[in-house]
Amino acid sequence: MMGKMLRFSLFGESHGKALGVLVEGVPPGIKVDIGKMKAELERRRGIERFSTKRKEKDEPVILSGVFNGFTTGSPIAVIIENRDVDSSYYEKIKNTPRPGHGDYTAGIRYFGFNDYRGGGFFSGRLTAGMVIAGYFAKEILSKAGIGVKAYIKSIGNVKAKDLSVEEIFSSKLCPDEEAFQKMLEEMERARNEGDSVGGVVEVIAINVPPGIGGPYDEDLEGELAKAFFAIPAVKGVEFGLGFRIAELRGSEANDSFVIKDGKIMTKTNNCGGILGGISNGMPIVARIAFKPVPSIYKPQRTVDVVRMEEIEIKLTGRFDSCIVPKALPVVEAMMAFVLADHLLRWLGWKGFMSLGKR
Repeated sequence: MMGKMLRFSLFGESHGKALGVLVEGVPPGIKVDIGKMKAELERRRGIERFSTKRKEKDEPVILSGVFNGFTTGSPIAVIIENRDVDSSYYEKIKNTPRPGHGDYTAGIRYFGFNDYRGGGFFSGRLTAGMVIAGYFAKEILSKAGIGVKAYIKSIGNVKAKDLSVEEIFSSKLCPDEEAFQKMLEEMERARNEGDSVGGVVEVIAINVPPGIGGPYDEDLEGELAKAFFAIPAVKGVEFGLGFRIAELRGSEANDSFVIKDGKIMTKTNNCGGILGGISNGMPIVARIAFKPVPSIYKPQRTVDVVRMEEIEIKLTGRFDSCIVPKALPVVEAMMAFVLADHLLRWLGWKGFMSLGKR
């Protein structure tokens, strides 16, 4: 994930010795709370009965960039060891790409040299590195009073009602308890049938100052969308009203400007807090659609790429039946990272503009 002021890169594989993240551009002097970082990683486990039976402690080990409990300003490297690994099953199916996975395309792209065990570098397990990068980004944003929160908007056809900012930030998984219970039932049905189910995560950022972002290659929506699409299993992203805005007239879609408590705001937030690729001071709202987990226990059709024949495959590994609950900290991390990068850029300009006023 390459920003301009803040960057991170992932490394490792699902069944390799370890996975990790290298974060560059984090300012010095930020206090590092390893317990808080671990709590973010713990959220990534999701709801136990709908998650993989693979049990990893996800214990982060900081190798560089932190000294005496504070960031130093140098690159931060953090690793997580893989311990509960069983690759035997993947040896059996290495020539039969799983439908819906990146097995086939990865084999083509890397000429068969890719690590196919558990999806290798393509595995959702590497989102642990995203969460760690997001931890540092959130600490940067907290200095400016910016908060980021994600919740489950829908599972399958079960949708949560529209919610207030206060309800969203006070929730753990979904503020709409009635809808959430139906979501759990939907996930349970999929699990009992040996199938999987997808859903939508809504994420909101509050207290983002106006002026962050830019046109074209600095477009805030564009960079957020790219970050969200980098999350495995994401198939759709929308901001504000999203696709619904195409059904409206301009007179309905436009957000009227108003003054409240001495600040310029908009009466509605159909644009999702971004205009012209730049934040307008309103909450930034996005929704991210996750496809159903492709690894299911029902028989599926695939091919044997060596024998070049069509076959039926029935998977027997350790899989999630729904990844949406465990995606919440990942979505937050990616939004936080992009916003933190743009905040640091904006603060540089702000500092420069103040030079002539001294």
